[in-house]
Amino acid sequence: MARETLTRKRYDLAREQYAQSGVDTDEALRALSTVSLSLHCWQGDDVGGFERPEALLAGGGIQVTGNYPGKARSVEELRMDLLKVYSLLPGKHRLNLHASYGEFGGKQIDRDQISAEQFRGWIAWAKQHGLKLDFNPTCFSHPKSDDGFTLSHPQPGIRSFWIEHVKRCREIAVVMGKEQSSPCMHNLWIPDGSKDAPVDRWSPRKRLRQSLDEIYAVAYPPALIKDSVESKLFGIGSEAFVVGSHEFYLAYALANKKIVCLDMGHFHPTELVADKISAILQFFDEVLLHVSRGVRWDSDHVVIMNDELRSLMEEIVRSDALARVHIALDYFDASLNRIGAWVTGARSTLKALLAALLEPRSKLREAEDRNDFFSRLALQEEAKLLPLGAVWDYHCLTAGVSAGDDWIDVVRGYETEVLSKRK
Repeated sequence: MARETLTRKRYDLAREQYAQSGVDTDEALRALSTVSLSLHCWQGDDVGGFERPEALLAGGGIQVTGNYPGKARSVEELRMDLLKVYSLLPGKHRLNLHASYGEFGGKQIDRDQISAEQFRGWIAWAKQHGLKLDFNPTCFSHPKSDDGFTLSHPQPGIRSFWIEHVKRCREIAVVMGKEQSSPCMHNLWIPDGSKDAPVDRWSPRKRLRQSLDEIYAVAYPPALIKDSVESKLFGIGSEAFVVGSHEFYLAYALANKKIVCLDMGHFHPTELVADKISAILQFFDEVLLHVSRGVRWDSDHVVIMNDELRSLMEEIVRSDALARVHIALDYFDASLNRIGAWVTGARSTLKALLAALLEPRSKLREAEDRNDFFSRLALQEEAKLLPLGAVWDYHCLTAGVSAGDDWIDVVRGYETEVLSKRK
């Protein structure tokens, strides 16, 4: 009770201090409560999936490092872990599933044969807990992707296999969207590319375009599914050439009315994803973000509230685009407690968004409009010391989740009671 009383007092003081800067903290919290992050299922088991008793090691441009004890070994354990994560996050959030996470009942069902039947359990579980699902085809960690090419593969048979896989994934996403009365975001990423510079870049991109045209030939109601395409600058094994580059997918999405997915780790380290928001939304109705943290390369580190993340959230808010930007998490770290990694990244993302909502935008814009760049810079620096933490703790309190660092003890307790018993 003493902690709750202190949290409320700190919030009252913070509300007054923000009001002096022209910011309504209550309104900022109302805006934050409308945002649903799409949590990535693959953090819980190191991108393994459940196609086989012994999960495939991630491959095709993906590398997971670490072997911390307690990873999820089954669908049931993964769901248990996810519920623990959701219980530590303020707000109502979604779940992002990969096709390799179906329930296959011990049967060898190849990816060109999957259907909604393997995901009925996920749909029922999501309904039970009031969650919405998003979905992704899994075009990696498979014998037919070992040479680094899928939808742009030169062999028609392999290319057809992956086309059929993605078609079926779209069908599954439609079923999810219908069952949950909310559009399912279906995001397509492929690992296609080469380690050294190819002589022929034209042909793979031509084949990819043809494959995409075949995949998207069937149009589904937007109330059921939203189709997005995800680019990459380079990957493991595709350091010199990626078929699905940013330019390729940006052009394809614009021409074919698809959503562009911007992954924070899929661009040059000096390239700011934040700067792309106001540019892309001039021409697109929506954009999908994959929130990650690259360290020197696309390393998918656990998201923290660093300058890059704060800049990204500031651009969303400054562009008045909260309703147009879909925010999903995409990272995996097996070197530390996986539940802690999930919660840290999600809470950091929400904190960065709250910081953006609490920015004294009116004062900043007024200074900018009169070309008073000194005042704009000084106000931005002063805003960094406004009591964001007091507002965040109050948000957690009113949402019924752990505030401050209390949640760390909850994760540690879960590790002792559950994760440490997994061998």
